[in-house]
Amino acid sequence: MNRPAGEVRATPSGRPAEGDDRPIRVIVADDEPTIRDALADLFGGQESLELVGVAADADEAIELAGRTLPDVALLDVKMPGGGGPRAARVIRSLTPHTRIVALSAHEDRASVLEMLSAGVVAYVVKGASADEILETVRRSVLGQASLSADVTGHVVHELAGQLARQEREVAERRDRLERIQHVLDDPTRLSMVYQPIVALHDGAMAGVEALARFDVEPVRDPDLWFAEAAETGLLVELELSAVRLALADLHLIPQDAYLSINMSPGTAASPGFAKLLEPHPAERIVLEVTEHARVEDYAGLRTALREMRRMGVRLAVDDAGAGFASLRHILQLEPDLIKVDMSLTQNIDRERANRALAAGLIAFASEIDAQIVAEGIETQTEVEALRGLGVTYGQGLYLAAPGRIPEPGFRAGTLAP
Repeated sequence: MNRPAGEVRATPSGRPAEGDDRPIRVIVADDEPTIRDALADLFGGQESLELVGVAADADEAIELAGRTLPDVALLDVKMPGGGGPRAARVIRSLTPHTRIVALSAHEDRASVLEMLSAGVVAYVVKGASADEILETVRRSVLGQASLSADVTGHVVHELAGQLARQEREVAERRDRLERIQHVLDDPTRLSMVYQPIVALHDGAMAGVEALARFDVEPVRDPDLWFAEAAETGLLVELELSAVRLALADLHLIPQDAYLSINMSPGTAASPGFAKLLEPHPAERIVLEVTEHARVEDYAGLRTALREMRRMGVRLAVDDAGAGFASLRHILQLEPDLIKVDMSLTQNIDRERANRALAAGLIAFASEIDAQIVAEGIETQTEVEALRGLGVTYGQGLYLAAPGRIPEPGFRAGTLAP
């Protein structure tokens, strides 16, 4: 006859110590009646063990453990009500002295590790010998963790795999950190090039954008270097190094043109950036804050930039239409310039959706007295489409490639009258 779930007999609580002749008080939780019966019969035949209750699911096991305060709870991994992991976590919080033994027909590594992370001190597989089960229960009361031989190999394999992954991650982070630190320690590894920003009606240069270049292995896009610096916590230091180089060239830029420099919101708000600006004419500097970088504290960023803007520094929102915050980003920062991302500019002469979104940004910019700069222009037909939309300024390979600082009087040859 199947044994129903519920209490068998309660006795005073208290975990036996080694050498104590009191019986070890055990509860069993398993949704399979035959398993419950077999374990009840097994424990009932041992003078050193006392079965105080059985349960059919996690909820019953939790209630039973909280009421009887057993020395050992033998829990099925896959039983209903959240399974062994949930039952183990709650029982350990209710009665910390109770030792949890996992019982499962599953030998997969995920099940084993999930139970171990829930506080299980021992794990046996269904079908293990009676002697192995009894020994596991006794050892668990003494605080001696044990795993069934059927699962030990799986756990060792998984733990070894986790250790190897952790070691790889640590090594990769160390390599990234060393690469960025190498650039910071050797100024010759970082240099700046400048791309003109021109008036679309005649090609006259309005400003130049400073772009970082890295002379170091591995050869890759500069954005990846800055992304790696962000991962290693060195983004502010690397961006300030680039800003320092760009500002050192400001006196070489034609007097009627501005210098546009890129940085993340965190660097823009840093005291280090404000200090770098002090010796330079603020009215010739445009600060580009990319829309790709999430701003966590707009109020703090606006406060940090307020004094710079009061001195004459202009603010541009870079990559508009392609990043996290879209129009909200622009509304919060109230920029002087809005740089339309190349994903909208390219093919704007053929893509109605691009034109519609660009037209919306242009109308919005007009309402807040901001200028529009279209990035990534690659064809004359794109120039004509942008002119038709009322865009005044543009930037891109069709107009001028990044390179040395242009001479006074520079005009984009493709647009010169």
